[in-house]
This record gives sequence, C-alpha cells and structure tokens, in this order.
Amino acid sequence: NAEKTCKTKHLPAKLINGGVAGMVGVTCVFPIDLAKTRLQNQRSGQPVYRNMMDCLIKTVRSEGYFGMYRGAAVNLTLVTPEKAIKLAANDFFRHQLSRGDSKLSVFKEMLAGCGAGVCQVIITTPMEMLKIQLQDAGRLVAQRNLAVVPSAVGGATMLSCGYMRPVSAMQITQELLRTRGIQGLYKGLGATLMRDIPFSVVYFPLFAHLNQLGKPSDTENAPFYWSFASGCAAGCTAAVAVSPCDVVKTRLQSLNKSANEEVYSGVVDCVRKIVHKEGPSALLKGAGCRALVIAPLFGIAQVVYFIGVGEFVLGQYPFNAYSA
Repeated sequence: NAEKTCKTKHLPAKLINGGVAGMVGVTCVFPIDLAKTRLQNQRSGQPVYRNMMDCLIKTVRSEGYFGMYRGAAVNLTLVTPEKAIKLAANDFFRHQLSRGDSKLSVFKEMLAGCGAGVCQVIITTPMEMLKIQLQDAGRLVAQRNLAVVPSAVGGATMLSCGYMRPVSAMQITQELLRTRGIQGLYKGLGATLMRDIPFSVVYFPLFAHLNQLGKPSDTENAPFYWSFASGCAAGCTAAVAVSPCDVVKTRLQSLNKSANEEVYSGVVDCVRKIVHKEGPSALLKGAGCRALVIAPLFGIAQVVYFIGVGEFVLGQYPFNAYSA
C-alpha cells in the first residue's frame, strides 16, 4: 500500500492514467453527449427531439449509426491532454496545499479543484468549440427539414433525410483562425470557466470524501467498486449543479443558427434571452443527459487512476519512466 501511494506522486503516470481514462470514457458515452448538445441547442418553440432516446433514434435514422459519433474524433484527440491536465493539476494543488498538514481541509480541497478547473480550460474550450459545431450540424439539417415537411397523422413529427455537407474539425479550425484568429477557438471561454471551475470545486472534494468512506483503514486504498461508485456519484452531482452554465456555454459556442434562433452577445445576454423566451427551466435542458455522460466518465477515470495503468506502463517500459 505504501508503494502504491508513492506511485501516485509521479506526474507521468498521472498523465497516462488521465489520458487512458478519458479515451475509454468518451468512447462509452459520446452518443449521450451528442444528444445533450442537440437538446440544449433546440429552442422550446421549435423542438426537433422530445427527449434523449428520441434524439438518438432520429439521429440513427437520418445520419446512420456513426452519426451518433459526430465530433468524437475531436474529443478522442483532445480528451487525453484535457483529462490528464485536470487530474494531474488537482493532485498537484492538493500536494502543494497539504504541506505541513496531515489532512486537507474542505476549503483547501475546493481550492485545489478550482485550480484544476482553471488549468483544463486551455484544452477544454477549443475542444468543446469544435465538438459542438460537428454535433449540432445534424440538428440544424433536421430543423430545416421540419419547416418544410408536414406532420404525419396524429401530429407526430416527420423528419426527411436532408443533405448535410460533411465538414471536418480541421476545416472549422482553419476557418476560425482565418476569420477570427486564435480567439475564435476560445469563444465561450468565460462560460467554460463558469462551468468547469464550480464543477471541479464540487467534484474533487466530494469524491475525496466519498472515497474516504470506503477505505478499510487509513493505510489502505478503497476497493475497486467503491472508487467507481464514488466517481459516478460525485460526477453526477457536480454535473447537475452546473448544468445551467453548460447550456449557456453550448448556446454561446454554436456558430451556426437555424431560422429564428437568437444570437447572443455574451453570458448575461444569453441567460436573459433564454429565461425571457423559454423560461427558467430551459437552463436545465440536457441535465439528465449530462449526468449520464459525466457519472460514468469520471467513474471510469477514477478506476483507471487507482488501478494505476500509468504506473504499469512505466514499469513495463523503464526507458520512458519519469523522463519528464
């Protein structure tokens, strides 16, 4: 146990653990994340999808199975540095704040989480910016088709298979850099900070305390299943708590709009227009989907982290070990 505790202090191992966890988690939950983005972006007066399952079924029918993974390549490419930075930064700040103290106070745990949230937006903001454009493209096509296709008998919505011009993340990146510069990739940075800092402030201390409850003793780690359950519970709680910020971020980062969809000048303007035109409940759109995405994502992350995949890799290949 002492050896395992020592291992977690090595930054290269933490980076590998965070990266592997992010890739596994994203692969598992990406279709739900796509449904979340589309539900958050559709306006209350012109709904294309009734709920998560309706969104996924219509996506498969109109775009095929792989339509549910539009934008996944961006996430799989960037989630490794993003999750690695988040987990490693939290551990780094916890280590710095714990000097001289045997146990961190809740306030210091929240400070460590805050620091992790600030660090990760370097990667998170452009990743989310690109992912949202790709995820939302199918909804915009469906929205246009909805305007011209009559309702079926009984009032059910019928969607035709409109043509969706394939656009890659690289094309979007090049266009943004050409027209707006590097700040184009960081549109919605303020909203991303509003979401990720409170998320980390809630998640990391909550996980630490839940995981502590499952430890047989102070010198032993919590069992495999307890770390997973603690990660899921903490992730779900934090995700729902910051869901309104996620809705605002999604709306601000969506570059392409359907007919009659508002353009927002900033966070305050976005919140005001959403509440005025769609009601306060619109700020919780996709909250269930987000909880279903984040809970297993962070459950998997914590399991990989505590199993020590990174330590195993570095142990197997000593010529790479701790070279950073």
